[in-house]
Amino acid sequence: MTSSSENPPEGNSFAICYLKGDLFSCPEKDALAHCISEDCNMEAGIAVLFKKKYGCVEELQNQKKKTGEVAMLQKDQRYIYYLITKKVASDKPTYDDLQSSLKAMKNHCLNNGVLHISMPMIGCGLDNLEWDKVSAIIQEIFENTNIIITVYSL
Repeated sequence: MTSSSENPPEGNSFAICYLKGDLFSCPEKDALAHCISEDCNMEAGIAVLFKKKYGCVEELQNQKKKTGEVAMLQKDQRYIYYLITKKVASDKPTYDDLQSSLKAMKNHCLNNGVLHISMPMIGCGLDNLEWDKVSAIIQEIFENTNIIITVYSL
């Protein structure tokens, strides 16, 4: 695995780190995050792997989260965040909806002591968002926290 990071500003320990490797090989206590639609379809992209590994689709659907919110599961010592970035799987997310979902995730993290999140380049695979814009949104939302986000790519 190789890694790099964007250094945090003075006064907090927020950072975005980059690793080449399998997202699911991240430390057991790291929260995981990825994007899905309101219908919790998860039939394409990395969402298929989350569905296969963690299941609980009905539990996620029962949370009745809307676009711009975050659904979550807790497995052992880990939270799994499902950023709801679009209404149905065939839609494409907007940066505003992604931003709202990320803010909801940040609030949950702060309220529950989550300090490490591992994720893919969210929204940038099948959803076609641009990582430069997505990473700038992440930086803005998490900049005054002590949360470290590790972004995995193969």
